[in-house]
Amino acid sequence: MKKITLLCLLSLQISFAQNYTEYHTGSNADAITYHEAGVCLMGGATEQEDAMIWFLNKADGGDVVVLRASGSDGYNDYFYTDLASDLNSPINSVTTFVINNVAGATDPYVLQKVADAEAIWFAGGDQYDYVSYFKDNAMENALNTFVNTKQGVIGGTSAGLAILGGNYFSAQYGTLSSEVALSNPYHPRVAIGENDFLDIPNLNNLVTDSHYDNPDRRARHSVLLARLATDNGTRSFGIGCNEYTAVCIGADGKAYVYGEYPAYDEFVYFLQANCVTDFEPENCTAGVPLTWNRNGEAIKVYKVPGTETGVNYFDLSDWETGSGGEWRDWSVDNGVFTSVAGTNPQCTLSVSEFEIANIKVYPNPFVDSIQIESDVVLKSIQLIDILGNTIPVKLQSNNTINTASLSSGIYFIQLKSDSATQVLRLVKK
Repeated sequence: MKKITLLCLLSLQISFAQNYTEYHTGSNADAITYHEAGVCLMGGATEQEDAMIWFLNKADGGDVVVLRASGSDGYNDYFYTDLASDLNSPINSVTTFVINNVAGATDPYVLQKVADAEAIWFAGGDQYDYVSYFKDNAMENALNTFVNTKQGVIGGTSAGLAILGGNYFSAQYGTLSSEVALSNPYHPRVAIGENDFLDIPNLNNLVTDSHYDNPDRRARHSVLLARLATDNGTRSFGIGCNEYTAVCIGADGKAYVYGEYPAYDEFVYFLQANCVTDFEPENCTAGVPLTWNRNGEAIKVYKVPGTETGVNYFDLSDWETGSGGEWRDWSVDNGVFTSVAGTNPQCTLSVSEFEIANIKVYPNPFVDSIQIESDVVLKSIQLIDILGNTIPVKLQSNNTINTASLSSGIYFIQLKSDSATQVLRLVKK
């Protein structure tokens, strides 16, 4: 009987080992800290140290969990020891889980460690492993609770970066070259997950990409945005990082770029479908080369050099304001990608009150309500945030819309009558 019991215990231990491997450094006690929210996107090569310090400082001396589907404990000593002297407070512990399957990702012990963490980091590898193991299960719920309820800091590099956008290239059918994507935007390898996995503030509705030193990534990224614009009828957005750069995004939406420019050409690219009425691709269909030209201005790109102090930034709360970068215009004509010097998309309308035909919308900026006055019958009213999400609204009897629950930022209101459709830009203080 003892032999049988021993064999059962041994079998159970092997089963756990097959599901995940744990590497732990530091204290076994759970730290309680004044952590802060944030996101760190790393370009895919050696970690950018200044950005890593930013990331770990958000944990305020708490516990870090590293999630990966391959590799071992490379981050443990780096986070816990190598960067200790540069942090405001040394990290309490680092726990790396190498997850091998869904059972490992949803193991109660692993989920509890994720819940107790103040910082979560995704390593590189194959992003489809993360999608396969973490999506549509208890781990997905734990990660979204960590970000949106506990408001911990989260980040990742390479494949770990690729899964953090609300939309993401899943790599379900392997890697994707620009040649394949440009020649057929609906090729099976153009595998996109859309708002069905992680829900991270400031990354909703955009798609991220890494290893941007390879120009091939920029063209394929453009195809991903073209697909999202076509399939959803909304402006699409993206962030692309050169290998040795990182972008650190605070709760206010400001994205600070780290690297070693000007010693090296290290940049982060912020992509958006142009802010015009006809923003969608001219031809984005299966089996046909992509055309998304729009007079050479289909995609507006803010290219930001990364510095060791992270002084240059782009504001994701309005997708217009930046410092230290330059605007580029990207386009695709019959499968040929082009990048040229560009201009700000100029979405901003400076007037404080809009009057189009017989319609007024005010005040602008607004706080708790929007007033609409119209001499024509409005068939529909839609309020849309900066990333293209439609927000349910109700026009009250006094012709106002209650906006008290909205976050500060940029919004668009679409007004339709029998004779016209008008989209107006508003700012919530």
